[in-house]
Amino acid sequence: MKHFLRNLTFFTALSFVVLSCNPVEEGVQPIIPASAEEEVTFVIRTGDHETTNPFKGLVTSRLAFQVTFDSTAIYQTKDPQNQADINKLFGMADCGSFHHQNSARFGWRWYNNRLELLAYSYVAGKNTSTFITAVDLKKPTVCELRLEDNKYVFKVGDKKVEQTRGCTGEGKGYQLYPYFGGDETAPHQINIKLKPLK
Repeated sequence: MKHFLRNLTFFTALSFVVLSCNPVEEGVQPIIPASAEEEVTFVIRTGDHETTNPFKGLVTSRLAFQVTFDSTAIYQTKDPQNQADINKLFGMADCGSFHHQNSARFGWRWYNNRLELLAYSYVAGKNTSTFITAVDLKKPTVCELRLEDNKYVFKVGDKKVEQTRGCTGEGKGYQLYPYFGGDETAPHQINIKLKPLK
């Protein structure tokens, strides 16, 4: 019964996400790589929070990708207190639930005059974030997220951070894409190159 209710909750959440999505803007096509290992440039336009992305369900215990930020990742928020807000990079909803209930993804921000990567997760609706490392602009950086029993393991190069996970076994959810904010929208166009890795 417990598994049935969890699956029912998951599919209800997925239905909500799919049905509540705004229609695709005219002239803006979802980003769909031709192959699993093709590099894709995600573009967040001025005044937007996110790109237009396809829904992708996931069942996996690991996500790995290469990311490259350029000078468009340098920004100044209108409200200086928002500069520390964490933008979202890549990850997945987990535990058969909506991503604001259970999820894990890498976060990023331009803070202290550097590009910072962070571990960013939700467990039972509670958000946790932890600084991992700063990375160089225009330099490809490999990131890996492992979903282990009761914990998430975030790796960037030789840096590793662990956070609590709300379930065990393989992750079951949907892919989460780049998102700017926080409270504010992108102050200018931001380009992020991502390449999924095996």
